[in-house]
Amino acid sequence: MAQLPADLPASVCIVLHLAAEHRSVLPQILSRVGPLPAIHPRDGEPLEHGRIYVAPNDRHLLVEPGYVRVVKGPQENGHRPAVDPLFRSAARAYGPRVIGVVLTGARNCGTAGLLAVKALGGVAVVQDPEDAACADMPRSALEYVEVDHSVRLARMGPLLTRLVATPVRLTRKRLASPVLEHEVRLLEADARATNMPPNEGAPSHYSCPDCGGVLFEVDDTGLLRYRCRVGHGYTSEVLVEGQEGRVDAALWAAIRALEENAGLARRMASRARERNQGHTALRYTRRAEEAELQAQSIRQLTTYGIGRQGALLSPREGDGEGDNPERSS
Repeated sequence: MAQLPADLPASVCIVLHLAAEHRSVLPQILSRVGPLPAIHPRDGEPLEHGRIYVAPNDRHLLVEPGYVRVVKGPQENGHRPAVDPLFRSAARAYGPRVIGVVLTGARNCGTAGLLAVKALGGVAVVQDPEDAACADMPRSALEYVEVDHSVRLARMGPLLTRLVATPVRLTRKRLASPVLEHEVRLLEADARATNMPPNEGAPSHYSCPDCGGVLFEVDDTGLLRYRCRVGHGYTSEVLVEGQEGRVDAALWAAIRALEENAGLARRMASRARERNQGHTALRYTRRAEEAELQAQSIRQLTTYGIGRQGALLSPREGDGEGDNPERSS
């Protein structure tokens, strides 16, 4: 931002992925280091040239013709704010006048939104992955999107200044796809989109990690994505991570339930012995032992994993020490 001129004839909208409980001070930082004033905008704030609009904490930043929306819509790839909704809404509002920029970041966030920018005639700019602190997002964008420019941060400001000053060649107007329209309207709580499955999306066999609803497959730009009825969205990569988290939580819940069951069975066995009910005591003792054995098996699986042949790993096998004779010695 320090490289941009004070009279930049464009608005700058920024999304930085932050946890909901973390307060963003990015506007203060950007206002201090560069010539452009930066703010957390209010919902309906007018778009003005030479200003920076930073997505507020736990709110999506969307672009409409002439103003911005600040909404607490469904999370995208586990984020709110998320970059993809910003890109989609800007592409729908301004088409070829949009310049989408993907900088350093984890996972493949930004790729789907940058595809929407390109589909509606905009310009795609990506930070050189070799220059990024975390190269996941730039590399994903380069893999899926026909990127116009990939440069290091030292050249980013002059490039954006030149692109903004370049007249836009208006050809036949490109219309937003039904999928893009539906996704933006969902975030805006538009009555035409709420309580409706994603347009052109086929129901999948998977459930939403956030709300448990059915996920619909979305593949209108070449990148396979998933979205549920209420609007939670995922790329396939992030969905895999979300499902892994649910599996881990389910395994620990199973361990808790089995250990509680074993404890209760031990308690019942003890009371039965106090009353000289030997058969009942033996029955509860066996139930407790069975539950404890099952809980221990799942605990080992959760802690150390499964080997190549499907057998539970020992602690040494689980951390890889058993695979290297030199390390073992």
